[in-house]
Amino acid sequence: MKWLRIFAVVFLISVLSVSSLAAQSLKGMSLNGATGLYSIPTGRIGWERSSDIGLDFGYHAIISDGKSTHIPKMALSLFKWVELSAAFDIQPEGHARAPTGIGNDFIGGIKIQFPLTRTALSLGGNFQALNMGNKDNYDYTSGQVYLAVTYAGQFFEMPAETTVVLGKTFMKNYPDSNIDFGMGFDIMLFPKIFQRYVHWVTDFSNFSYSVEAFYADSWYRGVCNTGIRIDISAIPALSKFKFIVDVLVTDVLDANRAFAIGGVFGVSIL
Repeated sequence: MKWLRIFAVVFLISVLSVSSLAAQSLKGMSLNGATGLYSIPTGRIGWERSSDIGLDFGYHAIISDGKSTHIPKMALSLFKWVELSAAFDIQPEGHARAPTGIGNDFIGGIKIQFPLTRTALSLGGNFQALNMGNKDNYDYTSGQVYLAVTYAGQFFEMPAETTVVLGKTFMKNYPDSNIDFGMGFDIMLFPKIFQRYVHWVTDFSNFSYSVEAFYADSWYRGVCNTGIRIDISAIPALSKFKFIVDVLVTDVLDANRAFAIGGVFGVSIL
């Protein structure tokens, strides 16, 4: 209960600290498909205020020690306030916590954004089917619910957004008292120099993009990811589309760190 009160106070302070949004937000995909930073979702959906129906396709690869996981994903934004997402985590043989076998995972999510103007606040959740098809029956399921708030500000006169997430993961034999907490930043790096193309994205959380995360694992000391997000759709000729490239390091503060690359392409349908 003590930690719950601390997290609640931090979350409340973050919500009350909001300032008006000065610039269009860069809406990339988290590793599990939801609109977000890397491990954590943001309070935004992919096509808020801009399209009744918007469709995003994404892909990330996490690479370490000659092995990699491949995460294709998609997200559908509906009516400017609902987002449905899905990702398939194709992991190398033997990675799963099961002693043997495959560890491929499916992650399906939903996010509902509240109609606020000064900040972005969303209620969301995901369902995780883990180690699907494992020949030794180590497959199981998990789920998460969360509340995410994203608000704009300045960092050394550079446009920035801060995201705070509070949630709960549900899983068999998982402590009921554990609370999910995450915080992250999206900073537009030197916009006069890089012409609004380059963002520095960092997030830290005590939960991963999935319970069976590959080299972005929060089980021991939490997970901190950091990298560069490039907004190619800032090119005027591509402004009607979403085109984002990610280059990052996962779990950068621990020996479990890995290199990751990815991208998102999106289009407004209606």
